[in-house]
Amino acid sequence: MSAYAEHSSGNGSVEKIDSEKAALAFGALPLADFDDPNINKEDAIAGVLEDDSPYPEVRSAVSNTDDMSIPVSTFRAWVMGFFWVIIIPGMNQFFFFRYPSVNITGMVAQLLSFPMGRLWAAVMPNISIFGVRLNPGPFSIKEHVLVTIMATVGWQSAYATDIVAVQRVFYGQTFNFSYQWMLVMSTQLIGFSLGGIMRRFLVLPPSMIWPTNLVNCALFNTLHAQSYAGIGNRGGISRERFFVYVFCGGCAWYFVPGYLFQALSYFTWVCWIAPDNIVVNQLFGYESGLGMSLLTFDWAQITYVVNPLASPWWSEANVLVGFVFFFWILTPILYYTNTWYSKFLPIMSRTSYDNTGATYNVTAILGTDGVLNATAYETYSPLFLSTTFAVSYGLSFASITATITHAVLFFRKQIWAQSRRSIDEQPDIHARLMARYRQVPEWWYLIIFVIMFVFGIIVIEVWPTQFPVWGFVLALLIAFLYIIPVGMIQAITNQQVGLNVITELVVGYAIPGRPLAMMLFKTWGYITMAQALQFAQDFKLGHYMKIPPRTMFFAQVSAAALAGTVQLGVQAWMFSNIVDICSPTQPDGFICPSTQVFGTASIIWGVIGPQRQFSPGQMYSGLLWFFLVGALCPFGAWIISLKWPNSIIRYVNFPVIFTGTSYIPPATAVNYVPWTIVGFIFQYVIRRRHFSWWTKYNYVLAAALDSGLAVSIILIFFCLQYPRNGTIGANNVAKWWGNNVFLNTADGKSMSYYTINGTFGPLSW
Repeated sequence: MSAYAEHSSGNGSVEKIDSEKAALAFGALPLADFDDPNINKEDAIAGVLEDDSPYPEVRSAVSNTDDMSIPVSTFRAWVMGFFWVIIIPGMNQFFFFRYPSVNITGMVAQLLSFPMGRLWAAVMPNISIFGVRLNPGPFSIKEHVLVTIMATVGWQSAYATDIVAVQRVFYGQTFNFSYQWMLVMSTQLIGFSLGGIMRRFLVLPPSMIWPTNLVNCALFNTLHAQSYAGIGNRGGISRERFFVYVFCGGCAWYFVPGYLFQALSYFTWVCWIAPDNIVVNQLFGYESGLGMSLLTFDWAQITYVVNPLASPWWSEANVLVGFVFFFWILTPILYYTNTWYSKFLPIMSRTSYDNTGATYNVTAILGTDGVLNATAYETYSPLFLSTTFAVSYGLSFASITATITHAVLFFRKQIWAQSRRSIDEQPDIHARLMARYRQVPEWWYLIIFVIMFVFGIIVIEVWPTQFPVWGFVLALLIAFLYIIPVGMIQAITNQQVGLNVITELVVGYAIPGRPLAMMLFKTWGYITMAQALQFAQDFKLGHYMKIPPRTMFFAQVSAAALAGTVQLGVQAWMFSNIVDICSPTQPDGFICPSTQVFGTASIIWGVIGPQRQFSPGQMYSGLLWFFLVGALCPFGAWIISLKWPNSIIRYVNFPVIFTGTSYIPPATAVNYVPWTIVGFIFQYVIRRRHFSWWTKYNYVLAAALDSGLAVSIILIFFCLQYPRNGTIGANNVAKWWGNNVFLNTADGKSMSYYTINGTFGPLSW
């Protein structure tokens, strides 16, 4: 409710004064230079009158005050930060090559560093060594944020480490550690430098919300019992107690769908009724079907893509529209009309197939030199994709052109305004508070970029990569072109447009027949942008929590460099000491599933090449029309918005419609349909009808559910799956009905509509 709406209508003078205040407030609103679907006039006025953010989401999770005296860059914070930078990337890299695996996320570090910091404050002597205080007092919230940011910079396996693994496993290439280190540093830190340079567009404007950060901010403030105006004055239990209850309940509950009763995770109840009816299973299944069963009781499935409690509902509605149209309407039409011989394959699958319905054997078409054997390819089989896989490629093509068109039509004024606006000119309380700190000069980021660019040139020229320098420059230009439009869309909608498919397509045509060149181009083109946006998101977290920018700079650079080095060291040790690593029969489960997928993609795109898949006359050439569809759709929305600016069209975002389902595959319908249902309940119904509850608890609920899930996954893995090579419960828990009913269906068996007798498909290719 706005501030002026609370006054009695019986007092005319008060009404007049409040109306004047509201008018002045509206004129001073830090509005975006585009029609922002996240903004609401009354909510924005309420925020400005309180000298707070115009966005209630931000007000509920982020304090509008700052105490510059709170310690942040302490010896304790740096020691704890580097501890997690070594432990989490090292462990994740170790389990990266194992199946089943586990990921220790940054949220685990966020949770565990809190008691660590408290313990340090309690037991460490309050002395100084060489002027450095070992115990600066109580563990502060800013120290906690700095530790968490360092831990999250490199918690995931660096994408380039998979290039090194694929070279070893698929192509018998083992280049020395200098090559590996410079490759990883270049791919990681070029993104950092670009993210820093683009922060005036992606971090400083108040409209760049970065919704995922609000969950982290709420968790920080809850753990440190921070109180601020934005959480409102609703009664009830405290946010701290609410977090503890939900965290414990979520952690305990995941043992049920995650281990004891997995059918609650894949709740395909319709398929259980008709387990052998292929059409029913294809429509209602979750394993290989379209997910019309609607329900799951597993938070891991619901939050697989992104936390539904963090994304704005209008963004989730765009994803839902895209999913329903392309996967519940278009996909069945294509499948049951046997387009692309689709009836011979499962309707949804993450696998590529040959003309016998078996997984495509890429080694059958490779010569001894690792190059395509055209005769073997023509003798063996063309490559077939499931209908949903093919549609997902089309949607990737559409999202690429839609993003550029949308940015030009809707964001051009914002981009131009921000290019001329300095940090102390930002019309936002958080930017004004941050302007009091010493800023990072842009030439610092440029130095990082130049050094990492030189590293990239050395990698390309010194070792036999078969990758030209112009290809490296082209990859970076693609990343540079898309950083701002993709980043703005992600900061507003919580959805990222991926460049993985377009980079594979470009390099497949530009540098055909060179799988290593394909992997390098994809990594520098796609991961550079993805890393830039990850760093921009971390910049925004530091912006919200008032971490000094220069401290953030050194923390992120040092953490990224150390994490990449640790990951390479762990990987080198594993390949030297684990027998038969990456073999399908490796006895300890180190079968390298991601490496197999990445290696197969390098052959499909780098060896077979897109010209044999998408060029005119080829099987999937029709998907190229999606480029045109993606380019034209935002024009339609823009033209309608000019005529009816306040209609529902202001919430239509075609890049999100096209890219929202980009996780399919490997994601399936179970990760989207329940996700939108939960999002509708909390981000629309509860937010509209019980706003005070939503303001106080929504982001705490999101953090508690994610935290409980993360801890529970680790407990299940290390207590029940990893010991004794996963044989615990193999003869009892794993065999009962609740852990098998969803597998003993046509959906669980990934059955196709047609039974294959011999081969199918074209006679020549």
